[in-house]
Amino acid sequence: MLTAPPTTAEDDGQAVGLLPQLLLALVCAGYTTGATLGWGRHEIALVMGDFGLAAAAAAASVSSLLYARRAAGPHRPAWLLFSCSSAMTALGNGIWGWYEVVLRRPVPQTSAADFCFLMFAPPAIIGLLVLAKRPVTRAGWVCLALDTWLIGGSLLTLSWSLALARTATIDGPSTARMALSLAYPLLDIVLVSMVLALHFRRAGVNRAAVNTAIAALALTVLCDALFTSPLLREHYRSGQVLDAGWFAGSLLLAYAPWVGARMSASPHPHPPRRAGAATRKVATSLTALTPYLAAAVCTLGILYNVINGQKCDRVVLLTGCTVVMALVVRQGIMLLDNIALTQELAQKENHFRSLVQGSSDVIMIAAPTGVLRYVSPAAQGVYGRDPEEMVGTELAAHIHPDDLGRVLHEVRRFLAAPPGDEPSTRIECRIRADRIERPDRPDRPDRPGVRHGWLDIESSVTRYQGGLIFNSRDITERVRLQAQLQHNASHDPLTDLPNRALFLERLGRAVGGRRAGDARTAVLYVDLDGFKAVNDTVGHQAGDDLLVQAARRLRATLRSSDVAARLGGDEFAALISGPEGATAASPAPYPAHPHPGHPGHPADRFVFGAHGPIPAPRTATADPPKPGPRPTVEERIRDIADRLRTALSEPYRVDGIEVRVGASIGIAFAEPGAAPGEVMRHADLAMYRAKQSGKGRVELYAPRLQAEAVRRTELAGRVRTALDNGDFTLLHQPVVELSGGRITGVEARARWRTPQGILFTPAEFLYPGDGAERDLETARLFDHLLDQAVEQAALRYGAGHRVPVTVRLSARRLLHRDPPATGIEHLLARHELPPSGLVVELAGDDPRIAPEELERRLTCLRRLGVRIALGGFAAGYGSLGALRTLPVDVIKLDRAFTDGVVESTRLHKITRGLLGIAADLGIRTVADGIDRPEQVQALREMGCAHGVGMAFSGPLDEHHLRGSLTRGGYPVCSNAETPVPPA
Repeated sequence: MLTAPPTTAEDDGQAVGLLPQLLLALVCAGYTTGATLGWGRHEIALVMGDFGLAAAAAAASVSSLLYARRAAGPHRPAWLLFSCSSAMTALGNGIWGWYEVVLRRPVPQTSAADFCFLMFAPPAIIGLLVLAKRPVTRAGWVCLALDTWLIGGSLLTLSWSLALARTATIDGPSTARMALSLAYPLLDIVLVSMVLALHFRRAGVNRAAVNTAIAALALTVLCDALFTSPLLREHYRSGQVLDAGWFAGSLLLAYAPWVGARMSASPHPHPPRRAGAATRKVATSLTALTPYLAAAVCTLGILYNVINGQKCDRVVLLTGCTVVMALVVRQGIMLLDNIALTQELAQKENHFRSLVQGSSDVIMIAAPTGVLRYVSPAAQGVYGRDPEEMVGTELAAHIHPDDLGRVLHEVRRFLAAPPGDEPSTRIECRIRADRIERPDRPDRPDRPGVRHGWLDIESSVTRYQGGLIFNSRDITERVRLQAQLQHNASHDPLTDLPNRALFLERLGRAVGGRRAGDARTAVLYVDLDGFKAVNDTVGHQAGDDLLVQAARRLRATLRSSDVAARLGGDEFAALISGPEGATAASPAPYPAHPHPGHPGHPADRFVFGAHGPIPAPRTATADPPKPGPRPTVEERIRDIADRLRTALSEPYRVDGIEVRVGASIGIAFAEPGAAPGEVMRHADLAMYRAKQSGKGRVELYAPRLQAEAVRRTELAGRVRTALDNGDFTLLHQPVVELSGGRITGVEARARWRTPQGILFTPAEFLYPGDGAERDLETARLFDHLLDQAVEQAALRYGAGHRVPVTVRLSARRLLHRDPPATGIEHLLARHELPPSGLVVELAGDDPRIAPEELERRLTCLRRLGVRIALGGFAAGYGSLGALRTLPVDVIKLDRAFTDGVVESTRLHKITRGLLGIAADLGIRTVADGIDRPEQVQALREMGCAHGVGMAFSGPLDEHHLRGSLTRGGYPVCSNAETPVPPA
């Protein structure tokens, strides 16, 4: 139900606008009261009747002039003319008062005041013409002139019959006096005619000011007409009630121009109100009846003379004939105009009918009851239904039941809204459609199939004769595209799994919707081990194929109620909800059949859907209950993670070759009140722990993992600070000849010295799995230590200790494109160290490094004079295969062989064989990790020439190293029973 609107600032603006009107009414009422009472004295009556009217007319003149100077536009000349007209009135009243008040004698019958009063009408008439809406055609100008003459002629006939003929007789035979006596009323008749004509043709701009000006001129003309009548004119005296009408007309004209200006300048302008249908109908009827009313008035003038028995005056006959002729001409013009309008209307109707029938949009007209009264032919192509069959049915019968309530609510709201505030609205819903498809049976092409479905429709709804017009178009493809775009925005384009944003959203809903007693929700964070090696060796396209297969396995292993997602790169995630039913409802473990076509191979369990391969539906079967205690929730989740790890670790077939990757999985449970991001961080930490523990594992999050992550972060920051402060130092461990104890070289060892004096080895401040050597700070660290090692070796060479220094570098560091200032060649030249004084020990095993590139780099260094050593021989780059391709001068036997070479006969034989191969190739050997005298004896007997370990010396600083070099070596025992003294 509609209620009264609350009082607003607009209402305050209306109250302020009433104040000038009230003041105007009070002044006019005061003048009228004074005129009625005779002003108390004759002298005051003369002053008020003459100079009072002159002041009011002067006010109207000044007001119109000021407005004309301020305003701009086509109506400005009209107000200048009104100002001139009012000035003539003020001048005439001033002359009249000069005779009566100042000279104290009657006004002559013919005076300058009469000419001033006569000049009032012409400017006003021209001003009204300026305000009138100008016709756009020649016929329109003719009709305007005819309407003016019809009104003016009829008024002239009536006025002549009633008063003007008698006035001409009373004023005597003088032509000048008779012309002067008749000019005044005739001009008033013309002015009245223009007022009436303008009332139906006034322009829409500033209509309030125009209406007020018309009312002011109409009131002035009415008073002139009363003054012209012989009875009132004979008894007229200045200051009488008739002056109140002139006074009110002048003040009303002074107020007129500011009505529209005040409304437009209001801070809360009122919205334009549409005239009602009844008002428009009355105005149209009066406009059409104007010629007939004019003819009726003219007839009344003639009948008045006939009824009174007077002879029909020639003026009356002439005027009446011209009025009748003007009426006939005007009717002829109107007839021709109506014929032209009828033809134009028919053309427009045909035009719009063609537009409606040829439009691809469906146009429907619904009655207030909801019954369709018209449906355009486009419904056949859009809905697949006959428009004639739809006519007479209810619109609600064609709308989807799920959308019907929303559509009815919107329609009711729209109909309740004011038409001016909301002329139209838009509605989206689904409409029933019948689409003709290909024949149901190929042998019966005459029986096409009909598919019943729903189309997404957007309708523009407008009011029409109490009902509604629906202009509808098919937006099914747009809705599908929007749905596809929304799907793409929340899913991974490669695997079609939910992306990180959608996974976090579903995790948030799963965590936020938990209640007390609900099953715990777990997140599995999955990272593929060795995936980057697949990308680097087989190619990125093969890597993408592997990710797609991994996503299939992930979806196939999980239950339908679980959520699988790809977070980016080779990282996946799974959201496990309600694990209590996991034992019964979980699918069987992923089958381990590597080749397509084998029974039970994963590829045989997939079908192709709209977005690529999707898992085929499977029915879970419950396992029979087993005796024993029921497994805990953690055990069930770990069992799911183990099955997932097993499935992801099976071989993949990409590009015709078989590749393998592992899977490290971290598990985190969503505790009550936990944020989705926090749960993901916990699962990530657990996955990181699984990678640190050897990869291919499943780890459950524990609070200590968070503490370890914090410690790692803090340690990384301290390492960066130590690097900036120069807290890293370089120690050297001697390389000793096993046969005689002579020092033949030194190995550089990096250490981090804390402010407390504690030394940390790289294994303690570079966590495994960090990718530390790929980090910028780590690269800076090794560059700094390499520079120190070369510089100190050059200083030792200068002091006479010509022993080479061995620096351990990774293959990636060797192949890094160093700037000229940090390259090995530049360091040797800058510190003046002979290339033979540097031994580069190749450490680690990186499958991402191409062997050809590494061979070329090592060959360049060897040609320079730098010797090459293989670190960790029989492991990594120290494998036997490296001896075939890489230019090697020294091999360093790994600690794994030296630790058990005395106790294990099998290891003893293997070590002897490796040393024999090196001797046959002419490669010098160095054993690492010699800590006991018996190891020295055993390795020396096998043919190993050099060794490093605590049996001789630990890492030394530069001062102690110089002392050892000065002594020349360390004593060694000739047999295992004689201990080797420590350095």
